[in-house]
Amino acid sequence: MSFSPQFLDELRARCSLAGVVGRRVKLTKRGRDYVGLCPFHKEKSPSFNVVEDKGFYHCFGCGAHGDVIAFLMQNGLGFPEAVEQLAGEAGLEVPTASPQERERAQRQLDLQGAMEAACVFFAEQLTAPAGRAGLAYLRQRGLDDATIRRFRLGFAPEGREALKRALAGKVAESLLVAGGLLRQPEGGGASYDYFRNRVIFPIGDRGGRIIAFGGRVIGDGQPKYLNSPETPLFQKGRVLYGWAAARAAAAQEASAIVTEGYMDVIALHRAGFTTAVAPLGTALTEPQIEELWKLAPEPILCFDGDSAGVRAALRAADRALPLLRPGLTLRFATLPVGEDPDTLIMRQGAGAMREVLDAARPLGEVIWTIERQVHPIDTPERRAAFEQRLETRVRSIADKMVSDNYRRYFRDRLFASLAAERGSARPRTMAPGGPRRPGAAPVQFVQPMRPDPRALFLRRSQEVIFATLLNHPALLDEVNEDFAQLEQLPTDLDKLRREILNVSALRQDLDAASLRLHLSQTGFDRTVDGLLSPQVYAYSGFARPDVELEEARRGWVATYVELYRRGHLAAEIDRAERGLADDMTEASWAQFNALREHRQEPEDDAEEFPSGGRGGAH
Repeated sequence: MSFSPQFLDELRARCSLAGVVGRRVKLTKRGRDYVGLCPFHKEKSPSFNVVEDKGFYHCFGCGAHGDVIAFLMQNGLGFPEAVEQLAGEAGLEVPTASPQERERAQRQLDLQGAMEAACVFFAEQLTAPAGRAGLAYLRQRGLDDATIRRFRLGFAPEGREALKRALAGKVAESLLVAGGLLRQPEGGGASYDYFRNRVIFPIGDRGGRIIAFGGRVIGDGQPKYLNSPETPLFQKGRVLYGWAAARAAAAQEASAIVTEGYMDVIALHRAGFTTAVAPLGTALTEPQIEELWKLAPEPILCFDGDSAGVRAALRAADRALPLLRPGLTLRFATLPVGEDPDTLIMRQGAGAMREVLDAARPLGEVIWTIERQVHPIDTPERRAAFEQRLETRVRSIADKMVSDNYRRYFRDRLFASLAAERGSARPRTMAPGGPRRPGAAPVQFVQPMRPDPRALFLRRSQEVIFATLLNHPALLDEVNEDFAQLEQLPTDLDKLRREILNVSALRQDLDAASLRLHLSQTGFDRTVDGLLSPQVYAYSGFARPDVELEEARRGWVATYVELYRRGHLAAEIDRAERGLADDMTEASWAQFNALREHRQEPEDDAEEFPSGGRGGAH
């Protein structure tokens, strides 16, 4: 039987959830809510909560969740019977339904019954001999029995018909196929189990009813993770894993945390972050964003600090922008490179995760930072293109007030950035003390010291080497050893080198955007900005981000060879010069002169640089 949403809302509003639950559970009032022993699993201390003003119950022990109708259904009544009973108590007349509506409603209930039966089967298999490998995997990941029960984890045996045989005679095969539990071969033939040899993660709707499953393969099978196919109950772009428990927790604390996987959600809940949810193997969708805003006005999205994380953050930002409304937005937390919430909490504890969440940045700042790190603004044309990209994003925001504020925010950031660059580039030609005051003595201009051309050549060559790798980190695989052995680096570049080598050792898919983001997060912003400045590019067109990788490789190698050769010769000359002081012979004098003639000194203006000189700008 089908009932209108308006009728069901009126029914829920008229029925006291605490009154209905209180017939079966001894409830104790605690603040505005009620607590008691859960009627759905055995427990000694109360973890069953009734949130009367929000109209739902939730058990933090076994995960049971729902409204007043769901409570009666979990106690044995069908959906129509539960509605009719509550309507009679509330004095509401039950609307009549057409035969087609009744058939459709019954089909929905039958499907939910099939999913629940499968969930029970999978849970039983986890502790049976067939589930030994699955249970060992969960133990290895640090899960205890209470957590396994709370999230109703299970195991799908390896055989092709284990679930099919177990539910034969209890659930119609057609329902198991319709629910995505059995797969029907396209060319005909007997159906077989969809999930096999996998740890099972039940997926619930917002009311906690099981509507699908996720499976993690044991061993080397593919795919590693497998979700139920879409069914009348399950559309993965509209569902969040951990939804029901997060709704219950958000009633007490208006927050929401979005991560990527099942184990991350479970780890966060165990560590006390009980509003954690995850999309189901896809990028965050518009319906999921709207659901998140029902939990909290500013959900925090946790992404890895690698290039994939940067791309995921930008995709989420682009999908959220058209939906933004006053007070509703997203925040972004970046995890340390190589970590996810599960591993971070396991290695460093909940405090480390709290630090990551507390450092979450607003949506506008994330868009600005990513665009600014990828796209330079060192010429009028590039600056115009940069502004155009930001304006395109601003125009995608439907709400005019929010759109206007984003436009103002980006303009302010651009003005501040340009002002900072002008300030750092302004030459200092006068002595300290500012402009001359009336009657004061004439200003004495400071005569700058002429830099040592050899020192300037060394520094510029080193900067070229770094700039090329910052824009083309794919070269690190080839030149890693040479880069690690560079000598005579100043302190700032030596620290930067160590950080680049560290992150490249952890990351196999490092690109320029993710490398810059990582270096920004580890305090190297000023050093990196100096290396990617027009002054450095003037000597190394090949170092720019828009050149082909092969051209960058040739330029890097030529610069490195020239730098190494000059450094090696300088050391040889120093040794020969010291030898002359100890033993002035004709042979030692000839060796000293030969080395000096072999070295090609840069001119005093330090413009003779390898790989392009003045013409190297691309």
